[in-house]
Amino acid sequence: MDKSLLFKPRLPEDTVEVPGVGVLRVRGLNRLEAMHVQAAKGPEETERRILALGMVDPKLTEDEVRQWQRASAAGEIEPVSTRIAQLSGMVAESPKRAYQDFEADPGSEFRLLPGSEAGDDGGSPADGSE
Repeated sequence: MDKSLLFKPRLPEDTVEVPGVGVLRVRGLNRLEAMHVQAAKGPEETERRILALGMVDPKLTEDEVRQWQRASAAGEIEPVSTRIAQLSGMVAESPKRAYQDFEADPGSEFRLLPGSEAGDDGGSPADGSE
């Protein structure tokens, strides 16, 4: 193995459209940046750090992100910070994705919990135990 490959940046990038503003370029955070975000005190600081670290174009400082937070509608920033978190591997997979994986490989070692519509049919357990 070529250990130099461990040190080569491999951070994924993507674009996010902010309606009425334009298209932003974002990237995933590296491990140290993700740890810096996790050390934030409160959701406002967490969001500021994610955006300041993960935005590529335009590049913003934490103070500029604070200005954006004050100027934007409540839901404007969330898709941007969520996309950065997704690219960083900081977001748990969705139940829909788990279902798709299970459909592709029914023998996989995870199960989805039943929804609120699940109920007891009164029958005995499939394995014969009572």
